[in-house]
Amino acid sequence: MKNALPLLYHPATCSIEVEFLENLLQKNLREGEEGLMLAVLEDAVACFQKYVHARDNKGKTLFREAEEWILKKDNDWIFSFENICETLGINPSCLRRGLIKWKERELKLSAEALRANAA
Repeated sequence: MKNALPLLYHPATCSIEVEFLENLLQKNLREGEEGLMLAVLEDAVACFQKYVHARDNKGKTLFREAEEWILKKDNDWIFSFENICETLGINPSCLRRGLIKWKERELKLSAEALRANAA
């Protein structure tokens, strides 16, 4: 999960104040439902990043499920991406855009590396 944190909490991604992020990560503030929500969000971002290049069925499924959850604009369920972000004080649209940009960069770099190795 630690690999997901820099993107999730990168101040430049959503113009979030560093002090706010430090408070967000303090364990004494993350209790109960909010702590669980933070863990769910971190796990989804970690799966999204870890399995973006997956070739096996399990990895592809984990990536697809994480991506679908992140992209779904639904707040009917308490543990939806939208509700979790809003509860934690994170702009869901901004985080979603950051993750999509990250994915596009990752896939582009991977394709370039494959072309370079093939040449």
